[in-house]
Amino acid sequence: MRVLAIGAHPDDVEILCGGTLAKYAARGDQVTIMIATNGNVGSPVLTKEQIADVRRKEAEASAACIGADLIWMGYDDEFLFHDRQTRMAFINAIRKASPDVMFVHGSNDYHPDHRICGEIAIDCRIPVTVPLIETEYPAMARIPHVFVMDNLGGVGFEPEHYVDITDVYETKCRMIRSHASQDEWLNVQYGMDYIEFVTKMSSVRGMVIGARHAEAFRSLPAYPVMGDASLLP
Repeated sequence: MRVLAIGAHPDDVEILCGGTLAKYAARGDQVTIMIATNGNVGSPVLTKEQIADVRRKEAEASAACIGADLIWMGYDDEFLFHDRQTRMAFINAIRKASPDVMFVHGSNDYHPDHRICGEIAIDCRIPVTVPLIETEYPAMARIPHVFVMDNLGGVGFEPEHYVDITDVYETKCRMIRSHASQDEWLNVQYGMDYIEFVTKMSSVRGMVIGARHAEAFRSLPAYPVMGDASLLP
């Protein structure tokens, strides 16, 4: 199976579905991580160009932890907009990954980049199959099934499906630790401990299914429905 996780920022998918991606990869599925923005305002000391370069290298290191491919879109952090050009770029990138399953941000997450990124990805799920919408990569044969990822901190999200990630939790943490610059940034900006935050979130989700750690999702409630929870690892 081919799996695509689309995050707004370089560490989003690791936080929200890194364990699930690790489980897919471990069983031999092809995993691609697509990142919309370059994280170029996420530093208290570096220039935009410097931190964007750092964050791309960190994203590459994180993807390498599970042997995932990386698609780097490079839009400015905090300024992702849903226009024709951006939608066409997303269609092309999704076609490159050619996923059976996509993971996207929800519509009520706290961050505008998250909401817009999810909106664009969802709005592209049918156009990626339309041959007359021409991009570098050809139209896909089938509409991918879409899972909506948890919100940051679980705020305002009602899970429908859970994945027990206890056995791959350390892999998830290695992926997250690859984003060392973001650990520093969150500490400076919010006084937040990266791993502690992720551990609390996965522990709370895990409690529901009697696991130490879990990640939570919903299937996109939109026509046509292309799959179900059996597509989760």
